[in-house]
This record gives sequence, C-alpha cells and structure tokens, in this order.
Amino acid sequence: MSTDPAPRPHATAEEVEAARHDRKLANVLYHDWEAGSYDDKWSISYDERCITYAADRFRYAAGDRDWPYERALELGSGTGFFLLNLMQAGLAKRGSVTDLSPGMVQAALRNAEHLGLDVDGRVADAEKIPYDDDTFDVVVGHAVLHHIPDLDTAFREILRVLKPGGRFVFAGEPTKIGDRYARALGRLTWKATTRLTKLPALSSWRRPQAELDESSRAAALEAVVDIHVFDPAELERLARTAGAADARVVTEEFTAAMLGWPVRTFEAAVPPGKLGMRWAMFAFHGWLKLSWLDQRVLSRVVPRAWFYNALITGTKQ
Repeated sequence: MSTDPAPRPHATAEEVEAARHDRKLANVLYHDWEAGSYDDKWSISYDERCITYAADRFRYAAGDRDWPYERALELGSGTGFFLLNLMQAGLAKRGSVTDLSPGMVQAALRNAEHLGLDVDGRVADAEKIPYDDDTFDVVVGHAVLHHIPDLDTAFREILRVLKPGGRFVFAGEPTKIGDRYARALGRLTWKATTRLTKLPALSSWRRPQAELDESSRAAALEAVVDIHVFDPAELERLARTAGAADARVVTEEFTAAMLGWPVRTFEAAVPPGKLGMRWAMFAFHGWLKLSWLDQRVLSRVVPRAWFYNALITGTKQ
C-alpha cells in the first residue's frame, strides 16, 4: 500500500481562489475533493459494464493483439477506473497507479485490493514519473492529458518508462470543438434545473443550497484543472515530436456527448437517489445507441475534430 500523505479535506473558497494561480495545486484540491464520490458522480463501476467500456476504448485505439502485457502503468488514475477495468479484461498481469491526488491513489488501491488485482500506487507528477527507464510494457490513461501543464515533458516521460516497443493509449480527451458544445449544454442544463427547482411544486427535486454552492466551487476548480482541449492532428504531432512512433488519434462521441453532458449535469443538480434505476437505464442505453450511431454512421461523414473524445496511441521506437 502507498505511504504517501493523506488526502486533503474539501477546499475552502480561499483555497479555490489560490488554486486559480497554481494548476497543480488545483489538481490536488479538486481530485482530493472528488475522491470519495468520484465513482458515483461518473457512474464508474468495476463490473461487466465498465470492463467492456474500458476494453472497447483500448481496442478502438490500438487493438488487443499484444494482450496480455506483463506490466501496465496508469497516469492520472483517479480511482483506478481505466487500468483496473482493463486488467479485469485481460490487458496486463501487474499494474501501477499514479495520480497527483493522494486521495485518488488511496481510492484506486482500495479498489484494486477489493478486486484482488496485483497493483501498487504512488502519488506522482506525470511530468516526472517516479519509475525507472524501460519499466512498463504499456502506459494508459483516461481523461488525464488535458490536466497536465507540460505535455511535451509528459510524453517524453511516458516514452522513457516504456520498454522498447511498448505502447501508450490515452482515451477520453476533449477536442476543441467538442468541448465548446459539451460545456454549453452543461451550463444550460445547470441553469434550467436550478431555476426550475426553485418552484414550490418542484422543491423536492432541489438540492440544499449548501450542496449547490459546494458543487459550484468544485466546478470552479474543474475549470482551472481542465487546461487543454485538443485538435486531433495537433495531438498526433505533439506525441511524434516527443519521439513516439506510429502516433495516431481516433475520435468518438458526437451525438452521444450531446446526450451525456446534459444527463450528467442534471444528475449533479438533483438530490442523490432521486432519479432511480429507470433513469439510469434510460441514460445508459441512450448513450449506447447514440455511440453506435456515431461510430457506425456519422464517423464516415462528420470530421473527426467535431467528435467530443479523442483517443491517442503510439509506441516507443
């Protein structure tokens, strides 16, 4: 188990203000804040649903010809969603999780222990990965690159810790165009929900004001920690400049993102447990159907830069 420092408590308004001028402090504050509720917030699980989701993302970017890898590293692991589910799908025999947030590393290690997976963890900066050269067969991450200030250094570090011929796969990175429409839909949903639930007839659907204020502070931190959005071609060039071979970006979620962002925002704005299983099934199956439409039909006619999620893979020469 990790012996790194304990996670911080929820950030105060003063800490949020200070974090506006320190990206890495913002990342620690935000992700420590979210560690205890992160899996619920993003509907993360470690069962067949998310195992399939994680494995499909990896296969979409890079295939599964080289499975199983001997040793895998996840950068910005959060609670372990991507690596732990990939390991359950057969990606790797041993894993290592890293994150700037002590709270997230502890959560990931608890999840790994519960699942019986061979995983170690360290609090670590992706710009200075605390492992030796040529250590890992594969490096993965989900929704992490857009949090890293110096991506040139991070990609060089990723290639340094990979063994020759090793592969990296990063998924869940926002595109420039996708981020614009997703955030706009999220803001509209939040405003509509918080205003409508002020009506007496809908008061049971309104979260206490203190919780809404806390969510607003978390959203303010989230805006600080989300540093980059990507053009697919520029992301490919970034990886190649760092020395990656065969760097390639694919994208996904166009109409699926237009459903997913309002759904997640609405869920965050109403009391926990209010929506129930029927809502969860509607949201999940709706996302699946639109993802199918995006991948099988719209990807043939819509430019890849218009899709919300970018996935990048490459190898060490």
